[in-house]
Amino acid sequence: MGRTTKPLTDTEIKQAKPKAKEYNLADGHGLYLRVKPNGTKLWLFNYSRPYTRKRANLSFGQYPALSLAIARQKRQENLELLAQDIDPLTHRKDQHRQNAEAMTNTLEVVARRWHEVKSSKITEQHAEDTLRSLVLHLFPKLGALPIHAIKAREVSISAQNFPPVSVQNFPV
Repeated sequence: MGRTTKPLTDTEIKQAKPKAKEYNLADGHGLYLRVKPNGTKLWLFNYSRPYTRKRANLSFGQYPALSLAIARQKRQENLELLAQDIDPLTHRKDQHRQNAEAMTNTLEVVARRWHEVKSSKITEQHAEDTLRSLVLHLFPKLGALPIHAIKAREVSISAQNFPPVSVQNFPV
C-alpha cells in the first residue's frame, strides 16, 4: 500500500526556507514543490511513463506565480492524460509544436503561397494587380494574424477601415 501524504497548505509553502541542498515537499499524487538553495520554489509532477514505466518529472512553473490551486489543477489534467495512456511530457511537446506551426502559418504566408500557385494560371498583369491589392489592403491589417485565428467579423471590420485608394496611388 502506498504512503498517504498530507496535502500542502499555502502557509507551509510560504514558510519553506532554502537549505544547503534542494529538497521536495510532497502534496500527493505525484505533485511536489522543489525548494532550491537559492530560494526558488518549483512545482514538479513525478509520474511513470505509460509504456516504459520509467519515472519522469514534468515542471509546471514557479511558486508564487503558479499557485497551489493551479498546480493541483495541472496535476489532475496530467493524471487524466495518464489514465488514457498518454505521456504528459510528449503531449506538452506536441502542443508546443502545433502552436508554433499555427503561429508561423499567418495570412500573409498563406496568401503568398496561394499567389505563387495562382500566378502561373493567370496573366502577369493580373497576378501583379492581385498581389498589389493584397499588399496594400490585406497584409497591413491582417497579414500577421495566424490563419486559424481570423474570424469573419475581423475581416468585415478591417474592410470598413480601408482608406479609399485611387488608381494613381498604386506602385508599379
